[in-house]
Amino acid sequence: MGFKEEIARRRTFGIVSHPDAGKTTLTEKLLLFGGAIHVAGAVKSNKIKKTATSDFMEIERQRGISVATSVMGFEYKNHKINILDTPGHQDFAEDTFRTLTACDSVIIVIDAAKGVETQTRKLMNVCRMRKTPVIVFINKMDRPTQDPFDLLDDIEKELQISVHPLSWPINQGYDFKGVYNIYKNNLSLYTPREQTLTEAINIDGINDPKLPEYVGEEDAEELKDNLEIITDLYEDLDIKDYLSGDVAPVFFGSALNNFGVQELLDCFIEIAPTPRPKESEERLIEADEDKFTGFVFKIHANMDPNHRDRIAFVKIVSGVFRRNTNYLHVRNNKKIKFSTPTAFMAEKKTIVDEAFPGDIVGIHDTGNFKIGDTLTEGEKVHFKGIPSFSPELFKYIENNDPMKSKQLAKGIDQLMDEGVAQLFVSEFNGRKIIGTVGALQFEVIEYRLLHEYSASCRWEPIRLHKACWIESLDDNELKSFKKQKYQYIAKDKHGRDVFLADSAYMLQMAQAEYKNLKFHFTSEF
Repeated sequence: MGFKEEIARRRTFGIVSHPDAGKTTLTEKLLLFGGAIHVAGAVKSNKIKKTATSDFMEIERQRGISVATSVMGFEYKNHKINILDTPGHQDFAEDTFRTLTACDSVIIVIDAAKGVETQTRKLMNVCRMRKTPVIVFINKMDRPTQDPFDLLDDIEKELQISVHPLSWPINQGYDFKGVYNIYKNNLSLYTPREQTLTEAINIDGINDPKLPEYVGEEDAEELKDNLEIITDLYEDLDIKDYLSGDVAPVFFGSALNNFGVQELLDCFIEIAPTPRPKESEERLIEADEDKFTGFVFKIHANMDPNHRDRIAFVKIVSGVFRRNTNYLHVRNNKKIKFSTPTAFMAEKKTIVDEAFPGDIVGIHDTGNFKIGDTLTEGEKVHFKGIPSFSPELFKYIENNDPMKSKQLAKGIDQLMDEGVAQLFVSEFNGRKIIGTVGALQFEVIEYRLLHEYSASCRWEPIRLHKACWIESLDDNELKSFKKQKYQYIAKDKHGRDVFLADSAYMLQMAQAEYKNLKFHFTSEF
């Protein structure tokens, strides 16, 4: 198969949602349809003992939530599908925001009972900003739900995007009978507690006389009426509007019971974008360019706790990535060769000889990479839009076991490289401060330090309002500022100056007094 054919068959997308909307469950069922797994796991279930494939960290299995982005690839109908299952919990939003930079499109999962929730709005804002195409999957139709038309109105209003339903539920809640696929004009009947695949029933459109036999006279009539309303309310789907991020196709179903999932997947591989061009600081890079380029969007320590390995996830933007080939690490200006690049099924890895635009490749990292780094065949390009955000919660981290100081230092160093939180070292007292965007991050860090590095830590409170990276237009003014605010100056992991303001008032006063200093709330400037 040729290079352009390989690009054309790739689909790389992220699955995002508010916590508990069913995002990881949907990921499992997509893997099941793709034949990547044979029994789907459950995120929270006493009956199904297998845990979700994408929730491979021990803390995820215990809590039943995703705390790190998982990467999974599989083949489906001659398409190569790359899924990025992201954390839904707001405390891990930064990981999700960065992961969206590696996605060519997004599936948003919405709970049919709750409608659009806070975290969904925030994630949609990121998609809108980047003009990322979005498909909506309204989940849990087999439970008591809002009216489907009300849900569509809610999505249009809250997510500020036009919608177009491509499937429609036949009843909902305890009366849920299945979904009608508007896109393909076929029917899927609902069977509760199904852990295996079901085939769609082919009927000759909505007026097929067999339809009442499957769903009953009354429901067949109601379905016809609803589809007439849809035809009147919503214009025919123009794929260009979807690809430009202006219209979101909508599917209904029950991920837990495999309902509506195949309709979603079949339509997705037809209309979702192939690998898209990516803007660098120097120029726009097209996927079908001959020369390889890629960027690191995520680093994960201890994918395999037995080997203490550290993996950098690289999204391939253009060209072909080949094993045992020298590539330029742009930031370090060094050539590096990778002997064991890997493709992923969550924590399961297989070595790959080559990979194409849209693919995600894991490369073993001994500390060479940080998030945002670029790899090329020689051209010096820097990809945009992979920032670290200013933390909102801060604590001192202290060693609980003097015999394990080396393990603690290594653990902090590696976990901070993942971007789960940020490390600041106070210039005033030399103490280490961890900053996060959510309180749950502290629990995750403590748990992982103990279980992955055998290092015990304790937290001590510190009252801070915001961390700002300082950019100086006047060296003398910077010296004066650091001298006056020496108690509140720290260095980040990369040696950059950071101002730790203890109140909003203090920050405003500093901004007013020091006109030649710039205070940045993301590390990308």
